[in-house]
Amino acid sequence: MSEITIALPDGPAAARLAGRDNENLKILHVELHVTAAIRDGCLVLNGADDNIAMAAKVIEALAPLWQHGDAMSQRKFRYALHMLQAEPTANLQQLFSETLITSVRGKPIKAQSLMQRRYLEAIRDHDITFGLGPAGTGKTFLAVAMGVIALRDKQVNRLILTRPIVEAGEALGFLPGDIMAKVDPYFRPLYDSLYELMDTEKVHKLLERTVIEIAPLAYMRGRTLQEAFIILDEAQNTTPQQMKMFLTRIGVGSKAVITGDLSQIDLPKGRPSGLREAERILAGVPGIAFTPFSRVDVVRHPLVQAIIDAYEIADAANDPSAKGAVTDPPPSPKEP
Repeated sequence: MSEITIALPDGPAAARLAGRDNENLKILHVELHVTAAIRDGCLVLNGADDNIAMAAKVIEALAPLWQHGDAMSQRKFRYALHMLQAEPTANLQQLFSETLITSVRGKPIKAQSLMQRRYLEAIRDHDITFGLGPAGTGKTFLAVAMGVIALRDKQVNRLILTRPIVEAGEALGFLPGDIMAKVDPYFRPLYDSLYELMDTEKVHKLLERTVIEIAPLAYMRGRTLQEAFIILDEAQNTTPQQMKMFLTRIGVGSKAVITGDLSQIDLPKGRPSGLREAERILAGVPGIAFTPFSRVDVVRHPLVQAIIDAYEIADAANDPSAKGAVTDPPPSPKEP
């Protein structure tokens, strides 16, 4: 057993480092078996040599943040620990400090994980980017943010958001209204992202002028999309034919981002996913990037990560109920 003492600049910085109810210090105890306590203006670490060295490294890597007023949430602190364990040279200060865009409420939008940062870099550097991984990793929201930035900076003339209409429950025919009213609920996550990033009135005006377009994937057939930022969401529910159709719509000056989660396929049993096939066929094609997210990148409620873990364990054990819940949804009619 060894001990390391780290001097803290002041009381507020010590409080930010420790977190609410000392939650960050508790993480060090649970994850590294390191006892951490703040005494007389210092952080005192006790534990095995390698473990307290890792604890000190995490605290040092995050020092520019907790020393200068940034909130040090439990999720961010735990992620930093896991990231340094996996990639000891990761630049956490740069990761957590660079602002992508500011929300309508004045909240800075930043990458929350190393994979999110790589995803943003892939979108900047490639004409076609696939974001693959579980729910809650920010795939769609960050894609919309990059589209809004591209539109704002006049890199493109239009922002187009689309997704296949595949039912995972209530049938379209039983919903009220015309076809657009029926499909509108499917696009609510995309609207929510837009309203988070842009003034509501401005979004409505751009929708009226079709500068922003939100439409079912079937409406893309026969079109050539020039100088547009195009997002295909829920791409795991495309068929191979739909995926090929979408990818061949992309015109000069356009950029496309395709997002999906292969653990949440809602296609009828036996119908292959176009996203899975695209990953197999297009891997290694120049100009196309694949960014694989994992449960570590989940930025929603901490329980989301635990839920994903539980389902993965159940699937691995061939649990029929878990498998049915995730991969065998009720059959659905063709997309309108």
